[in-house]
Amino acid sequence: MKMRRTAIAATAAAALALSACGGGEEEGGDEDVQTGDEDSFTNELTFGTGSTAGTYFPLGDELAAIYEDNIEDVSVTAIETSGSGDNLGGIYQEEMQLGLTQNDTAASGVAGEIPDLEDVELDNFGWISNLYPEAAHIIVREDSGIESIEDLEGQTIAVGDAGSGTRAISDAILAAHGIEEGDYTAEVADFGSSTDMLADSQIDASIFVVGTPVAGLTQLAASTDVRLLGIEDDMTEAISGESGAESYDISADAYDFLEEDVTTVSVFAALVASTTQVSEDLAYEITAATFENAGDITLEVGENITEENALTGIGDVPLHPGAERYFEEQGIDLP
Repeated sequence: MKMRRTAIAATAAAALALSACGGGEEEGGDEDVQTGDEDSFTNELTFGTGSTAGTYFPLGDELAAIYEDNIEDVSVTAIETSGSGDNLGGIYQEEMQLGLTQNDTAASGVAGEIPDLEDVELDNFGWISNLYPEAAHIIVREDSGIESIEDLEGQTIAVGDAGSGTRAISDAILAAHGIEEGDYTAEVADFGSSTDMLADSQIDASIFVVGTPVAGLTQLAASTDVRLLGIEDDMTEAISGESGAESYDISADAYDFLEEDVTTVSVFAALVASTTQVSEDLAYEITAATFENAGDITLEVGENITEENALTGIGDVPLHPGAERYFEEQGIDLP
């Protein structure tokens, strides 16, 4: 199988500035969801993931291989993107058919509340499954003198890439600690670039929301002494109320440099699919292949991909009709 890996520069904002995609509207459940017709459906799928240094890209690459190996007459190309918002924008513009996204970003897209894209309701994607928890990693150099999140005031901080889901969580974490926009210098960068800049002392800290453990941090720690800043319990509650993220402990055995668990917050990584370009039957097969072959995923996050966790974090995001049919057949209670 040949996989094409292409970095795409379009952010969600740029994608959504284009004209809205077509597609008929079909009433279903409590809300209208755009669905396609037979002429708009395709078996040649572009799969939006994230940065190669994070978890989204390698996981998307492995899922793409699983779908090609287990679904007849389907082609899936995993591509590097800026992350959640970029992927939802790509699906909205019918430039992508599958995407990985934070569940909070997906909910914001449905509600028309993605930052800088207010009132643009993304109505042509459906939930396939929750995949794994994504933890906020607040990374500083050991020699930085930064001991707490409060110490980040006045510093240069990588807050996530444009079109990623990290920025909203970064903002919520900093705001809960009294650090507002203007109190620090924001560096917009993907995870790989931010770890390089941290190693070279070009920035003071990097905040990124990724699966645990993430290879990019393991690689950084092999050459640079780093520290993860923790979040106090009362602050995790404030952040949760603002962003929907939940309290989460990064285990001490996740990274060699950790001596104890680090408390932070997490959201969930989810797989979504276009409802205007991915048919019910194909989405059903994608859902089935995801769970039936989760054991073949080499990344540790694959252990979290189970039917029991499939609907965790779905909130108001609509199910794709194909996923809904699969869960109904499995006897899983639907939201």
